[in-house]
Amino acid sequence: MKVAVKSLTFALLRDLADGRFHSGQQLAEQHAVSRTTVNNALKELAILGLTLFSVRGRGYQLVKPVVWLDVAAVRASLAGAASALNLEVLDSATSSNSLLLQRATQGAPSGTVLAVEWQTAGRGRLGRTWYAALGDSLTFSVLWRFDCGLAGLAGLSLAVGVALIRALRQLGFTEVGLKWPNDVLTEHGKLAGILIEAQGDMMGPSAVVIGIGMNVCLPEKMSTEVTQAVGSLAQISDNLLDRNHILSKILLELAGVLNDFARHGFEPLRAEWERYHRWQNQAVNLLMPDGKTETGIILGVTQNGALRLATEQGERVFHSGEVSVRLVK
Repeated sequence: MKVAVKSLTFALLRDLADGRFHSGQQLAEQHAVSRTTVNNALKELAILGLTLFSVRGRGYQLVKPVVWLDVAAVRASLAGAASALNLEVLDSATSSNSLLLQRATQGAPSGTVLAVEWQTAGRGRLGRTWYAALGDSLTFSVLWRFDCGLAGLAGLSLAVGVALIRALRQLGFTEVGLKWPNDVLTEHGKLAGILIEAQGDMMGPSAVVIGIGMNVCLPEKMSTEVTQAVGSLAQISDNLLDRNHILSKILLELAGVLNDFARHGFEPLRAEWERYHRWQNQAVNLLMPDGKTETGIILGVTQNGALRLATEQGERVFHSGEVSVRLVK
């Protein structure tokens, strides 16, 4: 778990977002605290992966200013779809998924979106930690309510993957692809992950929290913390990336896909998902929960999103569960 950061630190960061020098005395007066308190709060920037210039007589300046998520900017890009989505942005939280799951039990409406700039306990699939850098990533969760029960949600994580690819390709990132069951890849490695957590029963209704973490840029510090190959949008584009614009595009596609999924399930999206699948028709090893390994050629997925694998014993079907997939090298 990452260390929590003081609210004052985030307030000071917003003051420094213009990229100019700000004197310690000026910052202290603005926030009605001492200069020592300001200095101590700004020391926490190292936790956030940020670098600060401190020059006597001039004050403090961020080496790379943070461009913050802005609710108004995202809602403006959503246009007519904004009425179906209720976005909130938090400076810091343990996990957007955990917090939104709590809100779901308290009656939060479908279409609630919670984005967090800094997660202290971000989670990925199989209980893994999700690493994200302040201002260089998108970490958000979406609450969606379905009339169907949990059994009707099979293939949902794959449907979400289709929505992500559609949005990214509209933004010009044409080389992104999918890995079963819930990763988005570039040639450099994992760009984004999807975490689905559901509440309800087999007969319905059900509430689903969809967590998405995406690397917009990739700080050097992050590459040393993560053991697997990772990628970012900045690696595959020379354009200046506006996180607000990216988030709005993703939310638009996601809302459309989730509405379609509620009516028709995953089956209408299956062929499109397979077109985006980077490991289609390739040899893989499946690492099973009991430590065994299954080897075969990926044929595609079923109408419920399960993996179809051609093995020496014939075609077999695997559900995501605790299965991990690795390319045969």
